Amino acid sequence: MSEVYEAPEVIRRMLVNTTALLNCLSPEQRAQAWFPLDSPHRKDWDFVPKPDRTGVPLAVLDRHQRALAHSLLSAGLSTRGYSMALSVMAMENVLREVGAHRFGVAAADMRNPDLYFFSFFGRPSHEDTWGWRVVGHHLSLNYTIVDERFLSVTPCNMGSQPASAGVIAPLQDDDRLGFDLLHALSPRQRSTAVIHHVAPADFVTRQVPLIGKVEYPDYWDLGIPSYVITDEDREALKFEKDTPRGIAVSDLAPEQAEVFWSLAANHLHRMPAAVAERQLERLRDEGADNIFFCWAGGDRQGTSHYYRIQSQRLLFEFDNAIDNGNHIHSMWRDYRNDFGHELLLDHYERERLTGHHLRTRLTSSVPDDEDARRDTGGTRPVGPSSHTT
Repeated sequence: MSEVYEAPEVIRRMLVNTTALLNCLSPEQRAQAWFPLDSPHRKDWDFVPKPDRTGVPLAVLDRHQRALAHSLLSAGLSTRGYSMALSVMAMENVLREVGAHRFGVAAADMRNPDLYFFSFFGRPSHEDTWGWRVVGHHLSLNYTIVDERFLSVTPCNMGSQPASAGVIAPLQDDDRLGFDLLHALSPRQRSTAVIHHVAPADFVTRQVPLIGKVEYPDYWDLGIPSYVITDEDREALKFEKDTPRGIAVSDLAPEQAEVFWSLAANHLHRMPAAVAERQLERLRDEGADNIFFCWAGGDRQGTSHYYRIQSQRLLFEFDNAIDNGNHIHSMWRDYRNDFGHELLLDHYERERLTGHHLRTRLTSSVPDDEDARRDTGGTRPVGPSSHTT
């Protein structure tokens, strides 16, 4: 399945922009932004405000550096996705003003559209394996690049608090299309699709680095204990990888299925077209019998509500429960390839068998004499016989 993740042109654009940005950072900024590929920070994709966020924030970048950072962010998204990310960031201005009566001048430090942090992992280079991330309040974009050929773009999260403010409504299509599908269902179909009358406070699968076989939602969203669910709610809402809940796409009429595919495409197309189209084709190839849509909570705007799209490989969760449906979290995950998990396993196995091109190209296949062997530190000759196990 690795061909599903092939995106060399997208990767090339990312690499060019990453190189330009890293080259113009000061040594201190680069130290803030650059980590080993195996750093535990790489898999901390939580999008809540944190005082100990890692990476270099937009706030400390000068005008040129900031332009390069935005060029990189744009390279990782479609035009629509980039405008959504900008809207998510801009919503921090709205939150600052809304919270001013509670937090006073401190609201300016808590709600700041410049507190989005860029991090780089590994060695951004031709034919190398590395990653990068942008994370801050309600935005978490995570990219893993393998051999300059394969690209993982999950976990992918965007949120919005409030759900809309004036003309800013970054996730209105996620919300609208979800309701369109729910309302298109017959009463019998809806009784199958609706799994519970209460919505979870946040994603059922939460922010775990790798989704397990079963996941339960938390009782409340972090820092917002005003909306609490019970043990019975958690049981009704739980995620089971091998036992999807809700209605299968195969049980939808053609016009209903068309709404479903519009909803799925809406989630995927925040990424570059080359990525989104491959993933949409992959989802269709799974077969309508293996893709499920479920709903929880209210059935109209202004109520707490939630939906989930679950296939054998992909998961989408949309939650709008807090403040009577005025606080959105929208997420897309890949069970086996969040943070490039399976791609990296395959890559390291190939490297174990054949060596890595970046190293083998610097190593003599058959050293000329004993001194040459000592110069290479006793490295085995690189040739067909050395690749056998």
